[in-house]
Amino acid sequence: MKAYYDARAREYDDWIEGVGVYADRVRPGWEDELAALRATLEAMPAARTLDVAAGSGYFTRWLPGHVVALDQSANMIDVSRERRAADEYVVGDALNLPFEDDTFERVFTGHFYGHLGETERAQFLADARRVAGELVVLDSAWREELPYEEWQERLLKDGSRWQVYKRFLEPEQLATELDGGRTLFAGRWFVLVSSA
Repeated sequence: MKAYYDARAREYDDWIEGVGVYADRVRPGWEDELAALRATLEAMPAARTLDVAAGSGYFTRWLPGHVVALDQSANMIDVSRERRAADEYVVGDALNLPFEDDTFERVFTGHFYGHLGETERAQFLADARRVAGELVVLDSAWREELPYEEWQERLLKDGSRWQVYKRFLEPEQLATELDGGRTLFAGRWFVLVSSA
């Protein structure tokens, strides 16, 4: 996965903004839902936050408080730093967080959790709980026309093709997987759950 995100760093936001290879996607209500999601993130109480798998920093920049962006891809961290998405930047492993216990008040992750298999999910949740008391997970919402999980072929501008595991989540399912939590946002495209 590291090689894929290194290669995708400069075009990651194309998916969110619906341009490039994603220009032909039909996503009714996407813009309004993205604006509502932004408002929800910005309204969270300020906290010392670790954004795990921060990627390009697209969602990172909406997190209130002192934010540390972590990603395994140096290219992604470069994009995040260029957009001044966080206060600090760390290249590191999301499944083996390079921080002491209770370093943060909150761990946030956006569109990372849904790429993890069962063993990786357990590892991530344990480490996230070790470094922070609150965990906030943003990911893709399940819809009736979608499977709950699939392998997707992702095409980049350079013509390369990548196989990526992807899950789509319902709010209640996500809250259960996080050992309890409350839904902060649930829409057609996004789901956001906080667990403390």
